Amino acid sequence: MCNSIKTLIKEQNNNERQGPLTIGDKLPVFCKKAVITTEDGMEIIDLEQNYASGNSKWTILFWWPKDFTFVCPTEIVDFDKNAQAFSQRNAVVIGASTDSEYVHLGWRQHEPQLAQLSIPMLADTSKSLATEMGILNPGEKVAYRATFIIDPSGIIQWVSIYPMNVGRNVAEVLRVLDALQTEELTACGWTPGEQTLTTRLMQKMS
Repeated sequence: MCNSIKTLIKEQNNNERQGPLTIGDKLPVFCKKAVITTEDGMEIIDLEQNYASGNSKWTILFWWPKDFTFVCPTEIVDFDKNAQAFSQRNAVVIGASTDSEYVHLGWRQHEPQLAQLSIPMLADTSKSLATEMGILNPGEKVAYRATFIIDPSGIIQWVSIYPMNVGRNVAEVLRVLDALQTEELTACGWTPGEQTLTTRLMQKMS
């Protein structure tokens, strides 16, 4: 019995992902608790991997290391401020960390700027999703500042991972989403309203 358990543990350890999920990978199947805002206040719900894709929407899944810290709320607030901009692009924003749903709830109740968030705060308490996505810091066992853009088919199309002391740029996430949704070639620094390289090439050929 003991040898069988040891073999199973060894096989599980060998199957642990060694690096982050990347472009072309499928968002893992999961069902996690999440804190959301409703008309009646804050509520804890079950949130699955098809929360957005089930409605043919893009998913912006961003992770932060820990609740009740300093850099994290600045990012969460900025993503929330841009939630409508993402919605206009047929995308749903989901925030996540390895804290429990009750820690999320307590943080939101304690931090006024988080009280009225429109985006869900996903709780990966078991750290299983962060591990499967390859973004769990091996030392502190918390998630890196990882951001994934996932298309309506559940396929990852963009990944960005920041060190834990550096905040990310939400405007860049929007820019990349815009570029992806053109389904064309976009030049360095391309922004919406500019011609794509595909359009330029077609003009030259016509």
